[in-house]
Amino acid sequence: MRLKEVWFLFLLAFTTTLLQAQPVTTVTGVIRDASTGSPLPFVSVYFKGAKGVISGENGSYSLSTTNPKLTVITFSYGGYKTVERTIQSGKEHELNIELELSEMSGVTVRNTKRGKYSNRNNPAVDLIRLIVEHKKENRISAYDYVEYQQYEKMELSLTNKPEKLLKNKLFKNFQFLLDNSDSSKIEGKALLPIYLEEELSQKYFRKDPSKEKTYVLAKKKVNLGEFIDNDGISRYLSSMYADIDIYQNNIGILGNQFLSPIADGAPTFYRFYIRDTVELDGIKLIQLAFTPRNLNDLLFRGSLFVTLDGNYAVQKISMAVSKNANLNWSRELRINQDFERGPDGRYHVIMSNMLSEFALSKKADGGILGERTVSFKNFTINQPAADSVYQGRDLIVAKNTTQLNDSFWLTNRHKPLSETESTVYTNMDSLVKMKSYRRLMDWATLLLAGYKSFGIYEVGPVNAFYSFNPVEGFRLRAGGRTTTKLSPNLYFENYVAYGFKDKKWKYYLSGTYSFNHKSIYSFPLNYLRLSYQYDTKIPGQELQFVAEDNFLLSFKRGDNNKWLYNRIARADYVREFGKNISYEFGFKRWEQIPAGNIIYDQPKPGGGFDTIPSLTTSELSAEIRWAPNEQFYQGKNYRIPIFNKYPIFRARFIAGVKGMLGGQYNYQNITTSAFKRFYLSQFGFADVVVEGGYTFGKVPYPLLNIHRANQSYSYQFYSFNMMNFMEFVSDRYVSVNTEYYFNGFIFNKIPLLKKLKLREVASFKFLYGGMRDENDPKSNPNTLRFPTDDLGNPTTFTLDGKPYMEASVGIGNIFKLLRLDVVRRLSYMEHPDVPKWGIRGRVRFEF
Repeated sequence: MRLKEVWFLFLLAFTTTLLQAQPVTTVTGVIRDASTGSPLPFVSVYFKGAKGVISGENGSYSLSTTNPKLTVITFSYGGYKTVERTIQSGKEHELNIELELSEMSGVTVRNTKRGKYSNRNNPAVDLIRLIVEHKKENRISAYDYVEYQQYEKMELSLTNKPEKLLKNKLFKNFQFLLDNSDSSKIEGKALLPIYLEEELSQKYFRKDPSKEKTYVLAKKKVNLGEFIDNDGISRYLSSMYADIDIYQNNIGILGNQFLSPIADGAPTFYRFYIRDTVELDGIKLIQLAFTPRNLNDLLFRGSLFVTLDGNYAVQKISMAVSKNANLNWSRELRINQDFERGPDGRYHVIMSNMLSEFALSKKADGGILGERTVSFKNFTINQPAADSVYQGRDLIVAKNTTQLNDSFWLTNRHKPLSETESTVYTNMDSLVKMKSYRRLMDWATLLLAGYKSFGIYEVGPVNAFYSFNPVEGFRLRAGGRTTTKLSPNLYFENYVAYGFKDKKWKYYLSGTYSFNHKSIYSFPLNYLRLSYQYDTKIPGQELQFVAEDNFLLSFKRGDNNKWLYNRIARADYVREFGKNISYEFGFKRWEQIPAGNIIYDQPKPGGGFDTIPSLTTSELSAEIRWAPNEQFYQGKNYRIPIFNKYPIFRARFIAGVKGMLGGQYNYQNITTSAFKRFYLSQFGFADVVVEGGYTFGKVPYPLLNIHRANQSYSYQFYSFNMMNFMEFVSDRYVSVNTEYYFNGFIFNKIPLLKKLKLREVASFKFLYGGMRDENDPKSNPNTLRFPTDDLGNPTTFTLDGKPYMEASVGIGNIFKLLRLDVVRRLSYMEHPDVPKWGIRGRVRFEF
């Protein structure tokens, strides 16, 4: 599980498991038309003087509060008489309500008993199609030039005071946080703000040539302390609470794609109803209600107002995600947008608000509330700015954006902060300076990230301190690295390890100099690293986001006895710049010493073999990586990507130089890869990786491409899960790895399964390559032969004219975390000791 995901679950557990329980008033029931008896969807149900809910498509509703003063419930629906009922607080009630039609001036309300819903001859659907038809001209991109100012506020709060938690001895010093709560924003819940972030920017749009430019004028946010990647938190929240454009077909929220109610194909997935007709500033508006056809799909329910002035523009929209939707951790998600009519008669958004509450369960007393509010003003239409404004990078951040004083924010905020919001800055600043907080976060970092800080040095990762394998047997390891408290420029990392079976010490030491006087783990990277290592390794094994000697990876299937002892001295220079472009130059002197079942046998002219004790190479390398609009969270060990619709490209060149520092071979290797996530709206999304490589030169097989295999019981996306270690070697290859996530599209429609909120996943992995005769031991008797088993049968092969393939189908979201795949190997079944079927598991956190 990734670090940001573990932190999120930890924060959920922190706020929900020990919260103080309060008496809850619960009211449920069904609302019907008094004359026809048919259910009424979209009826507003609320405690008088507070917020409420909207009835479902079948007329059902459920409302609860912990406020004992709320005892009157109001039922309100356009075209019907409003009804109020008094109930007793602290108890469960069932209220089934019948609403009667009212006489409305200027509006004709027709209500007949509904038959089967149909898009045909449905005026609501006809109106939606008119909105879709006019979408292009109602978007900002319809103008030649647009300029406006944007203010956004992102806030995280605990819902309900964790009084019982803070009475615990571990948290007794944090009592002052309870004094800064807000019970007015959401009725029945006392919000305790813990994070606030603000940004003010000036936006420019030009249609031809196309250009979108953002000048960030000011930033302000809570600092959560040295133990958390504060910039990563901002990036993560930005990906969860992305900008909302109702005119787009798909709206990205919480890492998922939700189909807009005015998408081109919306009538296929939504039901629409005309609810009311009103007039505003001389413009007639129709209120449309919409609901998902399938309540488990990632769709919205709510209402919107559309203009009848010939533009068919959205004037206001309020929508929420169904509580039955196949969405984890979020028990409430609401979106509201208001639009303003400009001097040209078109409407543009002036306010966008998204609110979502996260909790470990639907019935938890409290959780975490995230809210992002964006406001827009000073719209200027079709008036070009100076050419210099549009030149250069798309994003320009002004100097000292975070150093502006309070008077600047008081003047420039579009809406003043509440007293509670203002106090969160000083409260959290005080919190991070407390020794008890730093001590708590220090131990939490040890538990979640595996590192324990001792000032200038931190010990870890803990999960690699103990492991075992066939070569080393029981292995102990200890190490760590220095922190910024030692130096902002110079960093050291080291470990020592001992194998009780081979009775050998292993070690690693590196020194890194940061040229930009920032941590070598923070963006943008700009450092030079020198390192020396002597340790074991499985040939071809390249893991993502986990150390190779992680204890859990010690458990492997089949024969796991192909290992190397490596002596590696290297120098690497890494730099990032611009639009997430990075490059790396390196030198590596590598001595490979075979271990386990690997023996470097060189055929002799007269027969027999010479056993070569080791291979030595000296390599020069260069790599470039381009990840446009990349988002990520920086963990203790790894930079964890937050995938979006943008691709990631990588190209690497390696040159082995014979004679340089003992290098024995001349060769060159080129490797390129591309990753892309494809969003398919209601049909889920697919991750695709295409990779290819070519090795030039005459070299033995250990220096060729040893394809990534996986013999652990965990599912690995970038490896072949049914391939044995060192089973295939190539000097040229191309691979395609596709993983398709259905997001419950099938299971959501199966009555007995949809309540479990399971999700389907399928994958297909393809590898095609080959080996030139000069490198193939079968054709060239003068090169190293492939490894064999105890009977002399080869266990390493080339791809002989046909691809290696494997496929899997799996079920994800088991208990919201676990994914299980049944994997099938599809080719090269004749190889010894290869599995045909396998079950692999993976812990995957997702919304």
